Amino acid sequence: MRARHPSTLPRLWLMTDERLGEGLWDALAALPRGSGVIFRDYATPRAERHARLARVLAVAKRRRLVVVRAGDVPMHGEMGVHNGRGRGLLTAAVHDRKELVAARRADADLIFVSPVFPTRSHPGARTLGPVRLGLMLRGATSPAIALGGMDARAFRRLRGLGLHGWAAIDGLSKA
Repeated sequence: MRARHPSTLPRLWLMTDERLGEGLWDALAALPRGSGVIFRDYATPRAERHARLARVLAVAKRRRLVVVRAGDVPMHGEMGVHNGRGRGLLTAAVHDRKELVAARRADADLIFVSPVFPTRSHPGARTLGPVRLGLMLRGATSPAIALGGMDARAFRRLRGLGLHGWAAIDGLSKA
């Protein structure tokens, strides 16, 4: 396993998608320095996605944000890959124990566990809630980020579960 110390990893993450639209720029501006961004605008055509990621990377450089990309648009300046292979920080989406084991085998530096609470991104999806989340994280070897219906208030409800931080779309934007 790579020796990434959790203290070097962001605790707050913005997940991007097409719903953010131009609100992405306000959300990026509102993030505290040292926060992270998972760029995952999957449905955007490749050329447009590449241009949008380039713009995100420019903002991130000025604001000292960590950018991890998901999908097939590698670029100079990104700091890692979400749900894939690449260089730098490796993060993984985890929805159940099977995916948790896969993330461990992939040597993920950070896992994004979801959906913790109901979310617009996955309407009607079964949520973990605090109890199932806590049980699922037993034995996790990577720091965990709570995702799904998250904001600062929801994260406070999860104190005591040993989470590294939280991530959101709506909870960090006006989408």
